[in-house]
Amino acid sequence: MSDALVEVRDLKVTFMGGARPVRAVDGVDLTLARGEVMALIGESGSGKSVTLRQLMRLNPERKTHVEGSIRVAGEDVMGLSSARLTHYRGAEAAMIFQEPLLALDPVYTVGAQITEAIRRHERVSKADARARALALFERVRIPSPERRLDAYPHEMSGGMRQRAMIALALACRPKLLLADEPTTALDATVQIQILLLLRELQRDLGLSIVFVTHDLGAAVEVADRIAVMYAGRIVEEGTARDLIRTPRHPYTIGLLKSRAHGALSKGSRLEAIPGSPPDLANLPPGCAFAPRCPLAADACRAAAPPALDVGPGHRARCIRTEDAAGLLMTQAA
Repeated sequence: MSDALVEVRDLKVTFMGGARPVRAVDGVDLTLARGEVMALIGESGSGKSVTLRQLMRLNPERKTHVEGSIRVAGEDVMGLSSARLTHYRGAEAAMIFQEPLLALDPVYTVGAQITEAIRRHERVSKADARARALALFERVRIPSPERRLDAYPHEMSGGMRQRAMIALALACRPKLLLADEPTTALDATVQIQILLLLRELQRDLGLSIVFVTHDLGAAVEVADRIAVMYAGRIVEEGTARDLIRTPRHPYTIGLLKSRAHGALSKGSRLEAIPGSPPDLANLPPGCAFAPRCPLAADACRAAAPPALDVGPGHRARCIRTEDAAGLLMTQAA
């Protein structure tokens, strides 16, 4: 598509450090338009964070074998030199990590870290960089922003640290923002505030965002499109509306059924997905979800299913999408 900011083609990421190679990402294709928000959802170990980190080239290169291509704003990310990669990280793409207390340096004030990031990428004075840091703190609604600039990470609450992390990510005006489960460690009220803030900043600044989460409810709050990952592959992708209303992969349906808001009626029992995610170093033949799937047939175990178009902009990697379409109604009956 002509307005694509991010184009990922057949991305495969294999970790080589252990006794056996572990393919954490297995043939991922993604396209993200300018100004669009995409959520990557799935259980832990499905490859979401590895995909996100590869967009920044943060996976350890000595122990990681990468195939495929990643292009951001038309530039080959995998081919960037060290100097160009340093500029890319921060000025063109930035990342919000899951736990800001670990991502922020504990021996420097938060304001000093943001000021340093700005001056590293742009030729501005320390005073101008601090003024921009203050404006960012005000933008992300940190109370008493001037005083908080001189606070250390441990002196801030979890919600304020996450807002400071967002300010740091936005410091050099990137086009692409990558958010790796930014609300996981926060209480429910603060989670909603952070999600709404991210969506507001995206609209105001025209950002493209890839948002990783295991919470389908959070994905619906912020995303235009949702990609569901399982065992390193995207098994379903479509608009947030389509995936919630007409899911076509049994795994997506399982995620919907296992949410409190997905209960059939008040007092009904939540339906957990049986079994556990597969060992990525020893995947079963055929569809990786087949051992846990209520619709699995012999053909599912024989070969990995292709991604099929099931609607406009809606694809599912399943040979039984027609049966899956009625799975929720069948269970309700």
